[in-house]
Amino acid sequence: MYAADTIVAPATAPGIGAVAIVRLSGPRAFDILDAIFHPAHCAERTPRTIRLGDVVDPATGARIDRALAFVMPHPASLTGEDVAEIQCHGGPFVVRRIVALALDAGARMAEPGEFTRRAFLNGRIDLAEAEAVADIVGARSESGLAIAIEQLSGALSARVAELRAQVVAIRAHLEVEIDFSDEDIRLPSRREVGAEIERLIADVAVLHDSFARGLLMRDGVRATIVGKPNAGKSSLLNLLLGADRAIVTAIAGTTRDVIEDSVQLGPYALVLNDTAGVRDSSDDVERIGIERTMRSARDADLLIAMFDSSRPLESADLDVIRLTAGRPGLAILNKRDLPAAIAAGDLREHGLNIPILPFSAITLDEAAALRAELTKIIAALVSPSAPSSNDRIAISRERHRDALSIALGALKNARSSALSLMPPEIVAVDIMVAAGALGSITGEVSTDDVLDAIFRDFCIGK
Repeated sequence: MYAADTIVAPATAPGIGAVAIVRLSGPRAFDILDAIFHPAHCAERTPRTIRLGDVVDPATGARIDRALAFVMPHPASLTGEDVAEIQCHGGPFVVRRIVALALDAGARMAEPGEFTRRAFLNGRIDLAEAEAVADIVGARSESGLAIAIEQLSGALSARVAELRAQVVAIRAHLEVEIDFSDEDIRLPSRREVGAEIERLIADVAVLHDSFARGLLMRDGVRATIVGKPNAGKSSLLNLLLGADRAIVTAIAGTTRDVIEDSVQLGPYALVLNDTAGVRDSSDDVERIGIERTMRSARDADLLIAMFDSSRPLESADLDVIRLTAGRPGLAILNKRDLPAAIAAGDLREHGLNIPILPFSAITLDEAAALRAELTKIIAALVSPSAPSSNDRIAISRERHRDALSIALGALKNARSSALSLMPPEIVAVDIMVAAGALGSITGEVSTDDVLDAIFRDFCIGK
């Protein structure tokens, strides 16, 4: 499924750094290393033993860098092939020269994700674990890193394999019915088969429904700050970020567009959107900003509703309360450092049901309480209410969700067919569709098109 050639690429990020790694993988990896790396002392190549030496241009004998190198023979290597790595000084020019020497010696430049793809094709990791590698690289919070590490450790793959084994067991029952229907042996009744499929549907549904939670853990929780003009939305954003990200003035309508930035709250990433104030406006530009506010509020995972406690409730405040109906979020009763015109009870009387936090966006000491309250709300969104060992496993990729959707649909069809006393061959067709869908998650069933779609988003060198 791939050319058995030798590939090379930097395995570290571009730019200046203390150390960079150039990685080779393939049948000629060791020969190419010997051609361009001359050890200072021990010439013998010992697996997984680091040697000090010089990277040398074979054509001129010129020394390029003083570096470290080691080799990992197949099959117990990153890719399942012979792998060699050079750890050199982290200058971009040095890295380019070493890669160029390897190319001249017979390697070719690796494509995005090709090292990981070869690891999958050689059985070192399955497809779900390969995707976890990309998620680790792209992790933006502790929760995102945790879900990726758990997937790389095989937790998701083990759960999928367990579900698939149950599907195959049902298929085995059906095969017995197909092949030995005339024999005097005890066969599971259709009601028993239907009940078995029903239990399996429930288990697959738990994993399928974990997608929303897994996505929040991986990509962060999106929160939109909404409120009437001058309620303190931009001040709140700056306070949470610890930087002057948004312009703050006493002039209403300063924020005309959605401003986005992110902050870490405990193990979670919170993606904050500061928006234009909610109000009626005749200004065309401000009206566009308000339309974007509404769109951002609809798309948000939670809302942070700002209210100015120093001013009486207005129609714009009531619009904000309506936006929060049925949504997770936090209400901020801001400007408590000023004489109060409204209190939490006034908001409750008008239908506000989310938690309310009295606050002053100009008081730095109150930031800790705000962060703690937001962290608690995010944790409730992300964590299952009564976690079991299987509930703690969450998917975060649309490919997995789609495969589980196909499996669920096929299992429901199979259950209906079984209870309708359809021929076992008909039930078996849907059972095999479910097995194939589950197998596609770990790569037991895959095509080149699927692999291309997965690995093209990897960085070169991974």
